[in-house]
Amino acid sequence: MIRLDKLTKEYKDFKLDISLELQPGTVYGLIGKNGAGKSTTIKAILGLIRPTSGTVEVLGKSPSDFTAKDKALIGACLADSGFGRTLTVNDVICILKKMYTDFNEERFKKQCLDQGLPFDKSLGDFSTGMKAKLRVLCALCHNAKLLVLDEPTAGLDILARNDILDMLRNYMAEDEERCMLISSHISSDLEGLCDKILMIGEGRLVLEEDTDILLGKYGIIKVNDESFKTLDKSYIVSAKKQPYGYDCLTNEKQFYMENYPTTAIENSNIDSLIMLMLGSDKNALKEEK
Repeated sequence: MIRLDKLTKEYKDFKLDISLELQPGTVYGLIGKNGAGKSTTIKAILGLIRPTSGTVEVLGKSPSDFTAKDKALIGACLADSGFGRTLTVNDVICILKKMYTDFNEERFKKQCLDQGLPFDKSLGDFSTGMKAKLRVLCALCHNAKLLVLDEPTAGLDILARNDILDMLRNYMAEDEERCMLISSHISSDLEGLCDKILMIGEGRLVLEEDTDILLGKYGIIKVNDESFKTLDKSYIVSAKKQPYGYDCLTNEKQFYMENYPTTAIENSNIDSLIMLMLGSDKNALKEEK
């Protein structure tokens, strides 16, 4: 579905340098700190920026070679995009009918009704949640094979977020060949939706892992300074200094549970993963080796 081969994009104070491949039938969650390169990666995939070097291949083509028919196979939802404030949903329907030959007007109207989106109200008067739902529905309305969503649930309350996540789950369940790439700062959204997690740090891909493995095999070991010195670090991915000692991220939680039964070991989640991999003390493990 998507293949980035040694893709780089250079700005004055930032460089993206990434390779990855996304397969059909899979939901990928893109995570990382602000400024890590998530939005730059998404814009490169959609052809909204030109790479400095390397190649981008989406659905077998470079985005620069896309025809209107090719673009219709992609459903995109960007946090800073949307229709004009004076338009209504009825106006949006007219636009979508002209843009996409596979636009399903009847289904789109039903989904708008289901999500409580009025047809005659100006979009400028929509709530944040209503605007977000409309952006997602527009991405789902034309039988796209690939969904690329940048922060689709940002700033929404839990009910609106759940509505959007349910729409995405239902859409993916309809066709096992569809693929989704979604970025979000809300870890619980990704944990319940994604098959794989991609982590970007300082413009590079630092982790690609199945979500089930991250939540099942990864863990956080909490030790004091003395215990850290003697801890077997064979399966320690990163460590962060704390007032009481160290928080250590492991990808083999069971090993430490069996061999260090009195040591505090917590389950991992995406938030702790970001904190310990992207905010770790880079020299902590090197100094101990």
